[in-house]
Amino acid sequence: MRTKEQERARLAYERVAEVARDKRDDYKTAVRALGANILRSGLSAALADLKRRKADNVLADIECFDIPVLKATPGRPAPSLLVRVNELPVGQYMLATRETLQVVTWLKRACDALFEEDDAPGTGRSGGNSHA
Repeated sequence: MRTKEQERARLAYERVAEVARDKRDDYKTAVRALGANILRSGLSAALADLKRRKADNVLADIECFDIPVLKATPGRPAPSLLVRVNELPVGQYMLATRETLQVVTWLKRACDALFEEDDAPGTGRSGGNSHA
């Protein structure tokens, strides 16, 4: 049996590994900004920002994680993640915020590990420490 954190790590690495090479920069930028946006503006506003950025792949990845308070009601058409978050009572909203922050941490770690070759010096990307 695996812990919740082990399952989150496994799923994060699976989801991030599926991000197409041409979408990695946008995905990584959205994931890196998400944690700070949640802390600064709240979960609902941070998810709305992802929607505005058209970072639907990040929203879809968050939905794949087992965050009980964000699950759609079985037997009913599933409203969007943003709608479900906005319908939560305060206590569940706070729990959803904490759980989503933990998910974002794993997505960020997976991006850092799996997109490492994109940031390597000599690849033409800005991640390297090049000095003139």
